[in-house]
Amino acid sequence: MIIIVMGISGSGKSTLGKLLADRFGIPFAEGDAFHSPANVEKMAAGIPLTDEDRKPWLATLTAEIGKWSAAGEARVLSCSALRKSYRDQFRTATGDLRFVFLDGAVELVRDRMARREQHFMPVALIESQIATLEVPDGEPDVIRLDIDKLPEELVERIAKVLEPLL
Repeated sequence: MIIIVMGISGSGKSTLGKLLADRFGIPFAEGDAFHSPANVEKMAAGIPLTDEDRKPWLATLTAEIGKWSAAGEARVLSCSALRKSYRDQFRTATGDLRFVFLDGAVELVRDRMARREQHFMPVALIESQIATLEVPDGEPDVIRLDIDKLPEELVERIAKVLEPLL
């Protein structure tokens, strides 16, 4: 199974993804690590990425998901996966994919981002992420969680749903 922890920047994808990977004893992959240097520079400068900017990144992630799945490897991947078309692209790589959508108050996300160190995404880009986000309501295999809970509590909620499937 490939588990994608998704949501806007600052929602806690990496933190929760690492905890979830530890809980399940499977590797964690940071989706941001797959961005091109040009994309990272653009975001660091406060310029939102376009769908065109994201295409190579999404293709790389889709290929990685396919490789992991073909090798029978479980994985937790953090990735914003903001649009339904992006999530559908990932779904083409494997039939054993689950999304964990981290949803919550924008004020909480802004506060988290303001306290982050050593991350290229500035707080100013939150609005563009919100504008791009297509909430995965009604999509298959999506667990939606409110980020106002402790990460450990969220991991327990996810584990109740996914552990029986692993």
